[in-house]
Amino acid sequence: MKEISIQSVVHVYSGIGELPEADQELINAAIGARLHAYAPYSHFFVGAAVLLDDGTIVLGNNQENVAYPSGLCAERTALFAAGANFPGKAVLKIAIAASSNDFEVNNPVYPCGACRQVMSEYEQLSKRPMEILMYGASGEVHVVNGLINILPVAFNADNLKRR
Repeated sequence: MKEISIQSVVHVYSGIGELPEADQELINAAIGARLHAYAPYSHFFVGAAVLLDDGTIVLGNNQENVAYPSGLCAERTALFAAGANFPGKAVLKIAIAASSNDFEVNNPVYPCGACRQVMSEYEQLSKRPMEILMYGASGEVHVVNGLINILPVAFNADNLKRR
């Protein structure tokens, strides 16, 4: 038997004010996007802001539907909008911010599994890791450089190649 050890690195900032100014702007864009989320069922509002390699910021937010599987997370909304409207542009960073009307969200919110898989695809397309900034409505900001730090053994296009 062989053992593989995987280590993740998460940078923890005490709050938005501790981030570099450009990252503060990206988190604030995600917070702004969160304000327009459509979440009448869960009351859990998520915004995402994607920074492209040309400086463009693309926003997304969660969109619910009474038929729950028909909704879409903020991260995928933003990434798909970026892919549709700015094809060929590399994704450098994505910021995520969440809040709720029903409880305090004072811890960073990490992307769900489906969003992580989509992020993996966009990293492959860009041929570079994307920085992921995760925030709640207050408190710490967690930052990882590359999806490998939150999805270390992702399924990717190489798995589909016949050898």
